[in-house]
Amino acid sequence: MTHDCSTPIISEGTYAFDARGIAKRFRHAAIFGALNALLPGETMRFCNDHNPLPLLTQIEQYFGDRVTISYVSKEPGEIVIDFVVAH
Repeated sequence: MTHDCSTPIISEGTYAFDARGIAKRFRHAAIFGALNALLPGETMRFCNDHNPLPLLTQIEQYFGDRVTISYVSKEPGEIVIDFVVAH
């Protein structure tokens, strides 16, 4: 399955976030800022070059049930995850 995370809006209510172009020291702050900006029912489609397990743990601890995490793709060098904000 191929994904183009350079497209800002994938479909209505789904927004791409390509972490690969963000300096590592800014990534977590940018990701949390983007997640906080989403409205209920919206999705952030996250692309990264590796599986961000520590980040996922932080997101689960901070957002709890408000954000659902689901993998779209686990291709080497391109991990794609949907973060969905609960209604």
